[in-house]
This record gives sequence, C-alpha cells and structure tokens, in this order.
Amino acid sequence: MGDRISEPELVLVFSGKRKSGKDYVTDLIQDRLGPGLCCVLRLSGPLKQQYAQEHGLDLDQLLGPGQYKERYRTDMIRWGETRRQRDPGFFCRLATRGARQPVWVVSDARRKSDLEWFWSEFPRQTRSVRIESSEETRKQRGWNFTAGVDDAESECGLDRDLKFDWIIRNDGDASSLDEQLQPILKLAQEAASSSSADHD
Repeated sequence: MGDRISEPELVLVFSGKRKSGKDYVTDLIQDRLGPGLCCVLRLSGPLKQQYAQEHGLDLDQLLGPGQYKERYRTDMIRWGETRRQRDPGFFCRLATRGARQPVWVVSDARRKSDLEWFWSEFPRQTRSVRIESSEETRKQRGWNFTAGVDDAESECGLDRDLKFDWIIRNDGDASSLDEQLQPILKLAQEAASSSSADHD
C-alpha cells in the first residue's frame, strides 16, 4: 500500500471504447463534485510516463490527442501488456499513489485485471461504469477503426462477461447524459459527506 494516505469512500471505475467520451464524463463528475472531494485517476498516465521514460520520448506529446501518440500506440500497448503480465496491479498502484480525496474516479479501465485490482483492494467502495456511444458518434469525434488497436485487448477486454453497475449512453445529448449521471452523483455526494462526517 506504501504511499497511500487514506482509503477512499467510493471508487468509480469507468471503461468504454476510444472516443466514447470517458474523459468528458469523468471530468464532468469532478466538476460537479469539486476537486476537493473528487480526483480523476488515469491509468494511462503512469503507463505513458513509464513508457516515455524507458524509451526517451516526449511525455507531454504522448499524453496529448495528436499523431505523436498514435505513432507509438501499438508498441505502447504491447509494452503495457508485458508489464501487466508480470504485475497486474502495477499501473493501478502508480495511478492511486497520493490520491487523498474521498471519491476516486478512474477514467480509463481497459482490462479485467484493472477492475479486479480495484475490486480486491477496495471491495466495499468499487463500482463499475461503462460508457457507450454509437460508432457513428465516435466517428464524428474523430474515431477510425485501427487494426491492432481497436481489436486488441486494451479496447475489447471489457466487452464480454462483465456486469457493470451502470451503463451510460453518451451520444451527445446533454440532458440525457445528465439524467443518467444523477444516481452516480448522488452516491458520490453521500460518500463524500460520510467522509467529512468521519473527520469531524
């Protein structure tokens, strides 16, 4: 557990295909709750950091949305798989290090091993949320099918045999999205207020 300061009250683990709007939705939740109560943890952040370090690459460009990242994506996925096979919780532990807020929002779980790590570390607190968008919507957001990426485990590992606590449709209708997020926000607010009650 090493660097962990405190236990979260709630861990919301989000997954979804590329361009389904995971970052948009998780940022929206953080905006509603406020950064004092809610942190967004990106598993791809520490992955890219380690990869950039070991390969002498520009981390800022790897974290951005541009072509630089796409150039290395396939190799980065392969490298990440090898790391995970050796230690399934490696990137989860790095991502949660130093997180102090009562509500953790994990924006980009991609594999069953990601979810299993949170379920085993925080069985009481962890809830899973799947973001879904039509292919049409994803194409409008700039998605194109890429062999070796869109058919790899990092995109398809959570497609089958999992029961999510919530499935959110995100096809660009703001009021529908808002309505779907209400029960999640309510649970998060309750978790945050029970945390502040514990510390009073």
